[in-house]
Amino acid sequence: MHSKEEKIQSFARLIDILDELREKCPWDRKQTNESLRPNTIEETYELCDALIKDHPDEICKELGDVLLHVLFYAKIGSEKNQFDVADVCNRLCDKLIFRHPHVFPPADIEAAGAKLVSQARIKDEADVSKMWEKIKQVEKDGNKTVLAGVPKSLPSLIKAYRIQDKARNVGFDWEERTQVWQKVKEEIAEFETEVEHLNAQKAEAEFGDVLFSLINAARLYNINPENALEHTNQKFIRRFTYLEEKAREQGRRLSDMTLAEMDEIWNEAKATEQQ
Repeated sequence: MHSKEEKIQSFARLIDILDELREKCPWDRKQTNESLRPNTIEETYELCDALIKDHPDEICKELGDVLLHVLFYAKIGSEKNQFDVADVCNRLCDKLIFRHPHVFPPADIEAAGAKLVSQARIKDEADVSKMWEKIKQVEKDGNKTVLAGVPKSLPSLIKAYRIQDKARNVGFDWEERTQVWQKVKEEIAEFETEVEHLNAQKAEAEFGDVLFSLINAARLYNINPENALEHTNQKFIRRFTYLEEKAREQGRRLSDMTLAEMDEIWNEAKATEQQ
């Protein structure tokens, strides 16, 4: 691994390269916050793909792509005399210090963070999360409500998890996690009722409640629903690809096969994975 000095040098090198590209490359010179935004979303998802696959080389590469975008936005901010990368780093440092008074005791004992931490005993990660939610609501430019910090543009599954997690941090949660199963069963029953009544609008609403309750159950049992679903997506892709390849070997199309024939190959794919 590299020394602190080497890390600083590599960061400075990247800034210098970006400065030169912004000046000399027609594509880089043309970019704006708006034009970069779609690429940023794509790069973030590519990083997420590398993370779920747990491929170190890919993670390293995709982290670089995301870092480039962070620096690019900071560069654009500096050109508009709004902020630069130093402001970005310093603001992040200040926020981290303020939100971790149990690690960085503030000089001013009257600081909001100091007050909060003096009232709580930090034993584990859960205690830190609860304290964070309190601090966010008292810090400058912090969240004014518990759920205000949940980005509106988050994918719905992740958003549901974050909403529930934030509510938990202020004590809005089941006393025993096993209690959640009664809620799951209740929501499924309500969904089934609306489906039987052929009420599409109410069925959609109840299905949303089913998903929300299942995500809640996953949270209570320390399962990340986003990761769990993505692993299942990847598993389905592997098995379905196996099915397609076997059908091709037989000179057949899937549309011409019976469900029983496809199911037999599907089970073969499952057995192959378990070996």
